[in-house]
Amino acid sequence: MLQRRYQIIIEQDEDGYFVATVPALPGCHTQAKTLPDLKKRIKEAIAICLEEAKVNTRYQRQIRALAYEPTFVGLQTVEI
Repeated sequence: MLQRRYQIIIEQDEDGYFVATVPALPGCHTQAKTLPDLKKRIKEAIAICLEEAKVNTRYQRQIRALAYEPTFVGLQTVEI
């Protein structure tokens, strides 16, 4: 089986949960209390999205129209 790679954006919300988003698959995101759990859950979420893309032409169109692969530039904190 051919393995695919996806860029994932990980953030931590105000309650301490880690949130992962996959820009290449619109609507593909999950959350977890720990990073190891997040890694497991995002792999599950990606698998679900890929299965849905096989049978759902509307989702296939969303992927083509809305998906992007991010290029990490940096992170900066700004005070105002």
